[in-house]
Amino acid sequence: MITQVRGRLVEKSPTEVVVDCNGVGYLLHISLNTYTALPADENIVLYTHLSIREDAHTLFGFINKTERAVFKFLISVSGVGPSIARTMLSSMTSEEIQQAIASENVKLIQSVKGIGAKTAQRVIVDLKDKILKTFDIDEVSVTASNTNKEEALSALEVLGFQRKQSDKIITAILKEHADASVEKIIKLALKSL
Repeated sequence: MITQVRGRLVEKSPTEVVVDCNGVGYLLHISLNTYTALPADENIVLYTHLSIREDAHTLFGFINKTERAVFKFLISVSGVGPSIARTMLSSMTSEEIQQAIASENVKLIQSVKGIGAKTAQRVIVDLKDKILKTFDIDEVSVTASNTNKEEALSALEVLGFQRKQSDKIITAILKEHADASVEKIIKLALKSL
């Protein structure tokens, strides 16, 4: 199996790149996160996964080993193929996917194009333990921030703000202040609403 490709970046687009390795050009399918993180210079290293099906051999490229590991976990779930996994990695960072799975955030996973409610739940059931073991995510902080988020959302709803708008703002707040208390989340959200 091809595990990494090191060479000169010949072509790039938001969905794929061509890397010249000693005269052989490899076409790698990439996520938007990998595209954004590609270095400015021509020489690059991408970690890869070779997907083999009856009708195609497809090489996927990732900017780091963590993104590749999350991709491999995702495609191990029934109903999630390489294209949906790549779409997930384009919609969210690998860290956001890990947090969503660890905190059992079905709505966030379901927000990815091509993933329904059942598939989102299956992703959580199949991967939560693996994600927590592999990436050493602190389950206590995930649960606490999830509880704080729900309490803050309820409080803002009582104050007359729409849940959907509040949810977006609180999610953004928690990205910057992961360990924020309910009071701090509400105060910061009120400034933005």
